[in-house]
Amino acid sequence: MIRTVVCGAGGKMGKRICALIENDDELELIGAIEAKSSKYIGNDVGAVCGIGEKNIEVTYKLDDVMDDGEVIIDFSTPASTLSNVRAAAENKKAMVIGTTGFSPEELDEIKKLSVRIPIVLAPNMSLGVNILFKLVEDVAKILKDDYDIEIVEMHHRFKKDAPSGTALKLAEHAAAGIGQNLDDVAVYGRQGNIGERNRQEIGIMSLRGGDVVGDHTVVFAGLGERIELTHKATSRDTFALGALKAAKWVIDKVPGFYNMQDVLNLK
Repeated sequence: MIRTVVCGAGGKMGKRICALIENDDELELIGAIEAKSSKYIGNDVGAVCGIGEKNIEVTYKLDDVMDDGEVIIDFSTPASTLSNVRAAAENKKAMVIGTTGFSPEELDEIKKLSVRIPIVLAPNMSLGVNILFKLVEDVAKILKDDYDIEIVEMHHRFKKDAPSGTALKLAEHAAAGIGQNLDDVAVYGRQGNIGERNRQEIGIMSLRGGDVVGDHTVVFAGLGERIELTHKATSRDTFALGALKAAKWVIDKVPGFYNMQDVLNLK
């Protein structure tokens, strides 16, 4: 059994990951981490996740369970995740990161730390979305700049970062497909008299409302026709199961910076 620590155990994703580990034949939950201010600190993680008492207390001290763990799954906040990666690198523990909203500087530090431990970082761990990443880049390569590329994403009202990490990754794949750097062509929302659309720009629009788990559509709009590639998630379990798959995959890998394309052998 792979001894697993979950950071962000009291969040929507963390709870599902903990619950699904309970029924997994290869993973064993041995630690649950939350922010020091969390209402779950001191509670049994099984009660928090609705799976019955597990005799595992939710704590804010990763060091308390670090030695016993083999892999850390982190769905928390950028600042917390970065701190956890530093600790994991110090203790030579593999990591799976699903946190989104990192600044370029934070992401750069995580990449540098991956020379010491294997890290899988992915904004979306579902099989369907990762197939979509590949399809978007392949279609963009075929259509080039003859078709305008627009990305629309929608999530629940509680999501804090925008655009979603998945939308940004879709935009990166689209930009790669047309041979552009996303920073040079990305447009985040539009307002006012903005003039005619630049042929190479990639529009990224964010919608928020209700309890939407995650919808993403990439539109390739030409003159006279439109191609739309859409993924709609109806359960967080699709992401949680991907995280478990990544944890099993990364445990015996050499240090490096990996993503779900590596885990799913889609490269």
